[in-house]
Amino acid sequence: MKSKSVKVFAPASVANMGAGFDVMGMALDGVGDILEMSKEDGDGLVIENESGVDLPEDIEKNVITPVVRSFMKELGQKAMIRIKVLKKILPGSGIGSSAASSSAAAWGMNELFERPFEGEKLVEFAMEGEALLSGTRHADNVAPALLGGVVFMRGYEPLDMVRLPVPDNFWCSVVHPHITVKTAEARAVLPTEIPLRTAVKQWGNVGGLVAGFALKDMGLISRSMVDVVVEPHRKCFIPSYDSLKEKLSAAGALASNISGSGPSVFAVSDNRERAEILSKVMKEHFDALGIENDVYVSHVLPIGARTLE
Repeated sequence: MKSKSVKVFAPASVANMGAGFDVMGMALDGVGDILEMSKEDGDGLVIENESGVDLPEDIEKNVITPVVRSFMKELGQKAMIRIKVLKKILPGSGIGSSAASSSAAAWGMNELFERPFEGEKLVEFAMEGEALLSGTRHADNVAPALLGGVVFMRGYEPLDMVRLPVPDNFWCSVVHPHITVKTAEARAVLPTEIPLRTAVKQWGNVGGLVAGFALKDMGLISRSMVDVVVEPHRKCFIPSYDSLKEKLSAAGALASNISGSGPSVFAVSDNRERAEILSKVMKEHFDALGIENDVYVSHVLPIGARTLE
């Protein structure tokens, strides 16, 4: 076997996008995970963490592990895989930390073995990492992290995805307050049943979101990015959340909501200047509460995981 090494990047992502719980997500630009990966003769997996972010020392608890193993099983070959985590999104941030690692691993494995699989299959491999962390094989983070832009998951059995067109003027501002919201806890607070009237509202908003992107209609996207099922139960994890939403609306946000399971919050706008203003509102909000935070401004582009070298 010929030895080979690659350096790969996979971006952060915003899952749910309001009404699209577990079925919609978008890739961010400029923030994500970087892995250095190599293959050589042998059989095994070594993961080294050089990111400065605390990760599980037990390889069986690292989301990269099931991704690599599922890839190798499908490929039907053996190899010694070595991976260095060079850059890492903070776990529990709500912007797809586990998905970025899982997606980068899936992309990198495909590059090491001369691209035997297509995009959808890579998403399936990356979903194994998500399953390890949350217990469910969801793709609302890994699909956009791998494919870029906005992705809609029509179904999971089998996986049925649609990459949606993104308006050229679609911008996203994100704040990550340095508090911890575990995915399992965020799922535990959700209702197991919802009234039919509430479900109908949510269906309408999901349909509106998909149609808004298909038509590149920012107004329709704005009206539809409303969550009546999940947000009311998860907002308790984020200090003064309702107040923040009011500030963002007053500052011109087209919509705002919780990113994934939180604690990150995102807001959308139709130009960079507005997106920068919204990021300042976000930072000032959490600064005033004495909570450390990071803010990101991203032009949502149809670019996902990629090879750096």
